[in-house]
Amino acid sequence: MREMMRTATRNDLTSSQRVAVVGTVGLPPQYGGFETLVHFLVLYLGKKFAFTVYCSGPDYEKRLSAHHGARLKYFPFKANGAQSVIFDCANLVHGCSTADVLLVLGCSGGIFLPFTRPFRKRVVLNIGGLEWQRSKWGPVAKRFLKLSEAIAVRCADVVVADNQGIARYLKKEYGLESSLIEYGGDHITLPLITDEARKRYPFLNAPFAFSVARIQADNNIEMILQAFAQSPSRPLVLVGNWARSAYGRELKARYENYPNLNLLEAIYDQEELNCLRGHCSLYIHGHSAGGTNPALVEAMHLSLPIAAFDVIYNRTTTEDKAYYFRNAEELKELISQVSAADWEACRLTMKAIAERRYRWRVIADKYAETICSSGSQSR
Repeated sequence: MREMMRTATRNDLTSSQRVAVVGTVGLPPQYGGFETLVHFLVLYLGKKFAFTVYCSGPDYEKRLSAHHGARLKYFPFKANGAQSVIFDCANLVHGCSTADVLLVLGCSGGIFLPFTRPFRKRVVLNIGGLEWQRSKWGPVAKRFLKLSEAIAVRCADVVVADNQGIARYLKKEYGLESSLIEYGGDHITLPLITDEARKRYPFLNAPFAFSVARIQADNNIEMILQAFAQSPSRPLVLVGNWARSAYGRELKARYENYPNLNLLEAIYDQEELNCLRGHCSLYIHGHSAGGTNPALVEAMHLSLPIAAFDVIYNRTTTEDKAYYFRNAEELKELISQVSAADWEACRLTMKAIAERRYRWRVIADKYAETICSSGSQSR
């Protein structure tokens, strides 16, 4: 009887574990992949765990107290850029005093993880992509981010890789096994093209290629523009935050007068964005850094044929069944030489892979198992 009571108590504790989510901009999601991930974890696992999600105060004009049952806690720091380190530190301090499990997304605050050890909290770390490899960072920032990553992965009880390429990197670089949990995309919907949309975006009336990305060098924006600038009969729509950086402004000024190039500023209305990308005839994915990219998974769920930059992350996400390019000339050849029948076959294959691998219910269940499981990573 006593053993039964102890077992019941342990099960009750597991089912009500308090999970603090560290390192995202916050909820409701309005920024990127980690925020969308947290939204669906809270949605699917909110009855199993008591979530606290830390939010970047400057990014939320309207501050809610809860989101799908998760408690929201705001800090007066930006979750990105230089302030992200302070933001993550504040998250960890609060989480150590209130939570059983720290779900840490990203490594910018990794240098603080050793200080959580006296509190004996379980740490589940999703490193995301290899942030230190991004070209937007200078030498000092890259060294700091690499150091922070190294400290973080050694302090975590479990490290999650969202892509097989990241898992291989962790094994080679640090000698550890990681838990492979990818990213969902079945939340994406395909709106109908309205008459208003056709008037606003005339390119919707004919076949066009599409890409959406932050305008930074490691997303190979210039490479994509070069390829389509040399293919005047092939329209391209590229959506991004052109005005945010000198790099983006310079590129837009150089290419915006090409009649086949439609360079649109960032679109934050998801239905409007999905209307454009969901009805394209070819999706161009130029991202080179990171793991399983959310935009790529979403494009696969939209049943789009895909031409992706040739790196291991994109190949593993698409199971080597998309088309790949390493430079502007190779992309130019793809868009001019691959037949309509081959693009159609690619489209169907991408959708099948997405349905099999990238569903939020599956992803949430894997996180639940990881949060609840005992023990630590193999080294």
